[in-house]
This record gives sequence, C-alpha cells and structure tokens, in this order.
Amino acid sequence: MANVDRNVVDGFGKEWSKFDQRKANPTDLELVFQSYFAIFPWQDLQSQAEGFDLGCGSGRWAYFVAPRVKRLHCIDPSMAALNVAQQHLKQYKNCDFHCASVESIPLPDSSADFGYSLGVLHAVPDPQQGLAQCARKLKPGAPFLLYLYYAFDNRPWWFRTLWRGSDIFRRLISKLPFSLKSLLCELIAAFVYWPLARLSYLLERVGFNVQHFPLAAYSNRSFYIMRNDALDRFGTRLEKRFTREQIRDMMQNAGLERITFGDSPYWCALGYRRNPLG
Repeated sequence: MANVDRNVVDGFGKEWSKFDQRKANPTDLELVFQSYFAIFPWQDLQSQAEGFDLGCGSGRWAYFVAPRVKRLHCIDPSMAALNVAQQHLKQYKNCDFHCASVESIPLPDSSADFGYSLGVLHAVPDPQQGLAQCARKLKPGAPFLLYLYYAFDNRPWWFRTLWRGSDIFRRLISKLPFSLKSLLCELIAAFVYWPLARLSYLLERVGFNVQHFPLAAYSNRSFYIMRNDALDRFGTRLEKRFTREQIRDMMQNAGLERITFGDSPYWCALGYRRNPLG
C-alpha cells in the first residue's frame, strides 16, 4: 500500500474509535450529509445501483447512503475504523466492508454506478493518483462526489494568514501521542471552536455578514461535531489543500468530466467518468 501514510491511517483509526458517532445527534449529522450531497444526482441512480465510499471512516455518511442504494462498498485502510463502521451500519444488510487503500480498491474497473470520497484524499501522499484509482472503478457516465480541503482561495488575505498560524499548531499537535493530542484538541474545540461558532451565530442573528468569520460554518453545529472536527483537523499529520481550479484539473486528469461545485462546503465537487473509449 504505497499511496498511504501509516501514521495517518493509525490516527484515523483511533479518531473513529473515539468518535464512533453513537453520541452524535442524527439530525445534526444529516444536515451535514445534505450539505455534502446537495449536488449529488440521486434522481439519476437506478434502483439496483452499487457504489463505494472511499475512506468510509466511522460510516457516518454511509449511514445515509445505504438506504438509497442496492449495495454500498465501505472501504478504509484502517481495520479499527471499519470495526466502528460495521457497528454503526449493522442495521443495513447491503453494506460490504473492505480493509484496503485507495490504490487497491477491491472492485473491478468500470463496475460502480457511483462513488464518493469526502475528506480523505487530501490525507494521502498522492491525491491525484488516488483520484484516478477511484475514477477507474466507475462505469462510464457514473457520478463521483469529491471533497478535499480547500486552499482558502475565496478568502481574504488575513483569513489565509490566520490559517497559516493555526497550521503551525497542527504540525506540532499531530505528532504527539494520541492521548495528549486528543486532550489538546478537546481544549481547542472548547476554547476556540465553540466560542467563535457561537459568536458567529449571534452576529448573524443581528444582521452581520459572517461569510469570512472564522469557524462560521460551525454556528449551527453541535459541540460533538466540533470536538470530532478539531481532532480531525489538528490531529492529522498529512494535510494538503487545493484551489477550486486545482481540484477541477485533478478531476479532469483522473478521467472525470461535467464537473460542478457545490456552494458549501468549499470545494465539494461532482464529476462523471468520461468514456475511456472517447
């Protein structure tokens, strides 16, 4: 498994073991799910559709996808994460679980009716190669939903400066033992995420435009999601960020076409596999 960072995989396994979604508010999770899948063409899928979730983690998005399709392949390189996903999705009999990396997806080429990978490929050594591997598994014309961390290309200079400062902390925190890293991320959630999210909520209620306010996206999110995302953000050693145009180019180079972007989160994108025969 060359296109995988074992430290990152081990970290995600521990993250999903801690945040197994049992204490998450289902309504809150569904709202986040809907924001990712707002541009996904559910109406075009056949009743017998089979697809894959690349980097399924705890299965929090598969939980909402599985009831809509015939079969869903949940793929993750972390066995610890898959164990959590199996428990989370045990009510669904149409989920198959595969411990595999993105370069060894255990599906035949040109076999999937759809696929998605949300918040995963920016944490592998070669995101372009990983995206190409995903696209190869799709039938011609099949949709693929992608979310990568964005490079703040739609944000003012001071916002990007704040991020660069926070990234110094990520690089330091992510190398710590999990127990200490987890504790520090809990503190970040409590003393950074929650206050800024609540302030954003209050400012928006009185009429301020909070589009560029730090962590405004969490203004209506639960503290559980803030804690989970703080660990996800500051606890991961490998993180790459991409502009909208870079994501478009990567998707086209991977063999996807008809690429569109959602309004939020930035830059969630949808593409369709190009017919390899032209």
